[in-house]
Amino acid sequence: MHAMQYEITLPADYDMGIIRERVATRGRFLDDFPGLGLKAYLVRERGGTSPVNQYAPLYLWSAPEGMTSFLRGPGFQGVVDDFGRPEVQHWTGLSYREGTAPEAPPRTAVRRRERIAHGVRPAAAMEAALEESHRLAGAPGAVATALAVDPRHWELLHFSLWEHEPSPVPGDRYEVLHLSAPERARLGRGQQR
Repeated sequence: MHAMQYEITLPADYDMGIIRERVATRGRFLDDFPGLGLKAYLVRERGGTSPVNQYAPLYLWSAPEGMTSFLRGPGFQGVVDDFGRPEVQHWTGLSYREGTAPEAPPRTAVRRRERIAHGVRPAAAMEAALEESHRLAGAPGAVATALAVDPRHWELLHFSLWEHEPSPVPGDRYEVLHLSAPERARLGRGQQR
């Protein structure tokens, strides 16, 4: 599994209805994309808990070839044409778990990026993060959880999908506008524990 996300931060007065319409009309195009485990179409709006307007889709790839194909294809080029070329962050997957409500449509996503501090053993940090991710998957209303690592920057990515607003789960909150999940069943395969 590979995780990937790009964030498009929009002006404070941007009409987020444009993004909602974009997802409503185009989101289904990835519902059968080869190699895609899932794509959560995420937004957050300025005010409340978010300091910015942002479109920040997060992808979990079941095959790296799917990620490469997407980045070379017309879907990503459409993002580049409309918003400029975003920085695409990516992480190597450590764990994917279905939650207690796997069939529920996710309404909320929580993403937390955590640096592994100097002096902390990477294996120990990853083991503690795995325990946390697995615990979250067992919480009421959890649709799914994922954990990934960027070994270049020694950063952990914690990601969870919820059928409601979870609490207390630390991280940035997003509204899920659509979920494409053509190969979701393949995400947990081949994981080592």
